[in-house]
Amino acid sequence: MRFRSALDDPAALDRALAWPAEGPVPPLPADRVREEFAARRMRPEWTWFAEDADGRMAARALWWGRADSERPVALDCLQVSPSVADPAALAAALLAAGHAAFGKRPGHHLSLPRGWREDPAVTGAVAWRREAASRAGLTRGIERLRYEWTPAAGTAAPTGRLVFREGTDEEFLDAFARLSRGSLDLATRHGLEATTEERLAREDLAFYRDCPGERSWWRLAHLPDGTLAGMAVPSATPYHRNVGYLGVVPEQRGKGLIDEILAEITRFHAAEGADRITATTDTVNLPMAAAFDRAGYEVTEIRLVLEAPAAG
Repeated sequence: MRFRSALDDPAALDRALAWPAEGPVPPLPADRVREEFAARRMRPEWTWFAEDADGRMAARALWWGRADSERPVALDCLQVSPSVADPAALAAALLAAGHAAFGKRPGHHLSLPRGWREDPAVTGAVAWRREAASRAGLTRGIERLRYEWTPAAGTAAPTGRLVFREGTDEEFLDAFARLSRGSLDLATRHGLEATTEERLAREDLAFYRDCPGERSWWRLAHLPDGTLAGMAVPSATPYHRNVGYLGVVPEQRGKGLIDEILAEITRFHAAEGADRITATTDTVNLPMAAAFDRAGYEVTEIRLVLEAPAAG
């Protein structure tokens, strides 16, 4: 079996894009893939496939990144031909080839329907992908709820319980660090296993500054007496407005203030004319999921993220 990127053969890209858009874990249709290539969020050097001895394509992997990314951010699509006897082994080898070329191991993001565990075809398709990812070093799994708000859900009026204001980067660094303490967010908890609060805060600030949203959108949340309560970081993806980051400092949790902060983000995006706001939270983060439910956000899919453990 031969593993290579579409960069090695211009004609190979068309063959890779011709893969049927079908399967228990739905792949991206060809027109969507072409849109991603046009926007440089997918690229020939990030498109890898396996060929058998006769030159037939047996597997493909499509990695995704931002338009200005030097290296891919995530594996968006992984497929193996139904004729392959051991799809996990072939997929693992394909991922290893891509990782070696990238010099990193981007996580594999699978978009799954709600209740996916009740469908044997889907669970089987997830199982071999999970096994392949694990063999390639992506041994940690996080299951997330993908939420969506539309104008039909409406927005909540301000209650006056919190005051929102702009802040300096240093103030936001302090807020990021404080919010990480006792967080139920798995990415945050995993990050703190490998680094300090301060370093993780700087990574979070850099990440959200690099997102398509504007830094000027960010707000610190205070009680009327000036006590810091949390922060709201409205953001965006290349496709939609996004909730981004929000949270309440440990000493103010359990008072319903997360609803106030989420409402502020929703109002902000709605006032800007957003017809859709997306958000995600871990399935184990029950308080955050409940806040989205109360705010009229609806779960549209399950996002399974398979990633490499953070390096200490």
